Amino acid sequence: MEGGERLLPKGFPKLKNDTFLRAARGEETEHTPVWCMRQAGRYLPEFRETRAAQDFFATCRSPKLCCELTLQPLRRFPLDAAIIFSDILVVPQALGMEVVMVPGKGPTFTEPLKEVEDLLKLRQKVDVTAELGYVFQAITLTRHSLEGRVPLIGFSGAPWTLMSYMIEGGGSSTMAKAKSWLYRHPEASHQLLRLLADVITDYLVGQVAAGAQALQLFESHAGHLGPEQFQDFALPYIRDIAQAVKSKLKEEALPLVPMIIFAKDAHYALRDLAHAGYEVVGLDWTIRPQEARAQTGKDVTLQGNLDPCALYAPKEKIGELVKKMLEAFGTQRYIANLGHGLYPDMNPEHVGAFVEAVHAHSRHINKHS
Repeated sequence: MEGGERLLPKGFPKLKNDTFLRAARGEETEHTPVWCMRQAGRYLPEFRETRAAQDFFATCRSPKLCCELTLQPLRRFPLDAAIIFSDILVVPQALGMEVVMVPGKGPTFTEPLKEVEDLLKLRQKVDVTAELGYVFQAITLTRHSLEGRVPLIGFSGAPWTLMSYMIEGGGSSTMAKAKSWLYRHPEASHQLLRLLADVITDYLVGQVAAGAQALQLFESHAGHLGPEQFQDFALPYIRDIAQAVKSKLKEEALPLVPMIIFAKDAHYALRDLAHAGYEVVGLDWTIRPQEARAQTGKDVTLQGNLDPCALYAPKEKIGELVKKMLEAFGTQRYIANLGHGLYPDMNPEHVGAFVEAVHAHSRHINKHS
């Protein structure tokens, strides 16, 4: 890419393993597909080596590096999907906010939103190709580089999660500043959430145009909201994004790709999320599979939900936990994953044990059912 010829989003290699896409659409699969949130990450020594001399967001802006980091876990493990290496905070950057990665602290906004008047500083119209074209280039390059091995997932943060970062200025255990906006400034909150939803819609459509074969929306901070606030400030925008993305994909004659909604700690909203227009509902590790099935019904695929910390267990124990999880979810209309992302100090061999256990146990269950 850099210094070379830019690949175009066409003439992609034929897909060899479509198990993930079939499961997402509710079609029968020979084995349960598996991928991991944060599968391209610091738990891999090759990731740390690639990232060593580079600023985090500079890495995100390099299609070549994003492609390399996306492919690294695929070289180690027989995963059934790749997810593009990027970050949810590229969207606030596209709106004109500065975000830097501070060592030991994480992503930090140099000037978070403090007053309603600060909304005027944001770009009200965002040309996603101009502002986020580097992500689209990374997707196109990666889709070609995957050579059809597995499908490529694109993603974005959801409006409430992005809003909370933009107001808090970084991570927070309470999200008190952001939640105070919902109570004190409901109209301004809706104004910001609508702006974000519109940009996210264009961003996700652009990812499909670039070559993404599925999309995941991360409502990572859903757990900070109660049922009423979720109904008012999160769910309407989650629904709107699914509807608007699908409508625009049709208008632009682009593939109607499966969409996944992952709203962490939003157990109270599972029924609503199952009817929000997404083919797949992602689950964190704090809900029983049977309960999730009962709440979501038979018309959506479920994804999740092994406790990430289970990967600290011995490999044999990981296998037992995977078997139990598969028996609880069933092997069909199901995509195995963790209940959140991989942690930096995890042993790559244990990640491999998780992936292999999903394939082995799901094939065994399918064969004997």
